[in-house]
Amino acid sequence: MADMMSRLPEARLVETRQRGWVNPYAGLAAFDFARQAPSPELAAYVDHFWVVTWTDLAEPYEQRILSHPTVNMTIVQDFHQIAGVIDGGFSYTMRGSGRALGTRFRPGGFRTLLGAPVSELTGRFVEIGEMFAASGPALVEGVLAEQDPGAAIALVEAFLLELGPEPDPLAEEAAALVGMVEDDVTVTRVDELAARAGRSVRSLQRLFRDYVGIGPKWVIRRFRLHEAAERVQQGLDLATLAAELGYTDQAHLTRDFTAAVGMTPAAYARLNPRT
Repeated sequence: MADMMSRLPEARLVETRQRGWVNPYAGLAAFDFARQAPSPELAAYVDHFWVVTWTDLAEPYEQRILSHPTVNMTIVQDFHQIAGVIDGGFSYTMRGSGRALGTRFRPGGFRTLLGAPVSELTGRFVEIGEMFAASGPALVEGVLAEQDPGAAIALVEAFLLELGPEPDPLAEEAAALVGMVEDDVTVTRVDELAARAGRSVRSLQRLFRDYVGIGPKWVIRRFRLHEAAERVQQGLDLATLAAELGYTDQAHLTRDFTAAVGMTPAAYARLNPRT
């Protein structure tokens, strides 16, 4: 990672916790991974850029992701698409050598670029060249040709600024509420979040579908599952964890976790426990 980080602006590097990666510890030694904060002009729309590089993999490596309530734009040799919120999990298989450059938009941040409710993208992958027909293909070509990751990110930033995103107070509100759900594990019900937002439940649901792309119940449940995935590997008792995260009981947490991750919390904890 040191080599890649040396080619990114140090002042803009951000923390690299792999929350949402299923069993991230198994393959980290084979990859360089870094995140970079956006320029101030894009900070209202972009959460961060991320870069993953890999070299001479002996065999294909599949990384599974438990998705976030965000829109992502990813450019890698065989994949250059914009993904709406993916309500299930998804994965990408890396082979040989390569580099992926991603842009994670803030919740609500893609609304001004899409010009339509973000829910229209939910569960979908759209080619960058299809969404931005006039300039998308050139962006993909330029990023893939650029060897320096910092310069590649600069190309993406210039591209996004050229699209002319405009400030939107509702996007800011949506981002703040999603951030509240992520940071505060005591938020476990939609009516609680609506009360904190000073909105009715229906108004909150409309805001989330329009700007985030998916309802607040899903957002709450997804962040609680992210929390669960981290904490079961720390050895926390499942019954205690279920109670803290707002589940009716341990069985309820186990059902949700298994459906999203593809294995029980106990099996997940055994994969690669943190030490």
